[in-house]
Amino acid sequence: MSTPTKFLLDESRMPRHWYNIAADLPTPAPAVLHPGTMQPVGPDDLAPLFPMELIMQEVSTEREVPIPEPVREVFTLWRPSPLVRAHRLEKALGTPAKIYYKYEGVSPAGSHKPNTAVPQAWYNAQAGIRKISTETGAGQWGSSLAFAGALFGIDVTVFQVRVSYDQKPYRRALMETYGARCIASPSNETNSGRAILARDPNHPGSLGIAISEAVEVAATNDDTKYALGSVLNHVLMHQTIIGQEAMLQLEMAGDDPDVVVGCTGGGSNFAGISFPFIGQQLRGKGKTKQRRIVAVEPAACPSLTRGKYAYDFGDTAHLTPLTKMHTLGSTFTPPGFHAGGLRYHGMAPLVSHLKELNLIEATAYHQTACFEAGVLFARAEGIVPAPEANHAVKGAIEEALRCKREGRSEVILFNLCGHGHFDMSAYSNFMAGKLVDQPYDEKELAMALSGLPAVPA
Repeated sequence: MSTPTKFLLDESRMPRHWYNIAADLPTPAPAVLHPGTMQPVGPDDLAPLFPMELIMQEVSTEREVPIPEPVREVFTLWRPSPLVRAHRLEKALGTPAKIYYKYEGVSPAGSHKPNTAVPQAWYNAQAGIRKISTETGAGQWGSSLAFAGALFGIDVTVFQVRVSYDQKPYRRALMETYGARCIASPSNETNSGRAILARDPNHPGSLGIAISEAVEVAATNDDTKYALGSVLNHVLMHQTIIGQEAMLQLEMAGDDPDVVVGCTGGGSNFAGISFPFIGQQLRGKGKTKQRRIVAVEPAACPSLTRGKYAYDFGDTAHLTPLTKMHTLGSTFTPPGFHAGGLRYHGMAPLVSHLKELNLIEATAYHQTACFEAGVLFARAEGIVPAPEANHAVKGAIEEALRCKREGRSEVILFNLCGHGHFDMSAYSNFMAGKLVDQPYDEKELAMALSGLPAVPA
């Protein structure tokens, strides 16, 4: 072969630090506010939910945060993950562009989520915590935290969004195999869950509701902490090992990306692939060309492209602090499309802030177009992407086709954040023509946005 396909880093070259983009922002992100006082939250406000080491990472402005050696030892089970040149996809598209993808589906849980689940579980274990509650949509985060909990002797309880709980039974089985307890949300186990079910016994659930249930369990039990798989600063920072590795691997390939693409729901895998590249640009180092950073979200839950940039709660029952983010409203329930990990009403505050600074772009696609892209990718490259990852595949293909129209040989990098081996029922429905695009309810969106909390300027 004239050009290599896989670019593999030796374990000794795995990054030893996470990258914190807060150190390089031209203006700081807006403060997180206490909903009662409307004052910035402090470490003591977060202590009931998180161990202090993670709280310190959440508010840190240090550019590099060391990755603990015990965490790096676990990471070697699958990291460094491969960077792959998509030669066959390029040929299928007839594009002059070069397409690379960072493949995170090689982790034990099949996605990027263990990159933060492992350190979160380790920091909790170091603090003497033996129980963690959390939420999950498609189940990638829940199975990742269940895996991490098994490694460090922590009991994990997962509230899974009802529609995904029903759609993806094998994700639930994987969580239980790792030793976690998985509960369909909304449930009768919490006050917030019971309140939802009293209004609608057949409620499909949402990530906002599942977060409320998990936070309630942690806040009302002294022996339990809470863990979140996306959105928060420390979670996004943990994922930057993806982009840091990709930088080293692209150097091996002799390329530098013109376009970086990631799918967005809460923002973690998008931040993981893009933040190191954005930081390099902000510091003025590396090549002088300005890369385009493209976030791809579901058209049925379009927080970046349709949401309002405002302070909002991160959960439906309003148990969390107020963060400024692109939001569809905390009471908004997206339709039950198959990319369950992207069915969140808000976008990570840091990702939202970058959008406001015009440092990233955002676009949205419906699920059938994303599944078409995923099938094309699978038939060319052999990997069946998760429904969430299909959004990034679709975004990368659109960029490659643009290069074809313009006759430009650009370098496109995207994050293939997980495989779809537990999502084959969705592919079966797609093949049978049963998968339909589900628009959100404009009236419900308007109502949710009208209920945003009033925050003094």
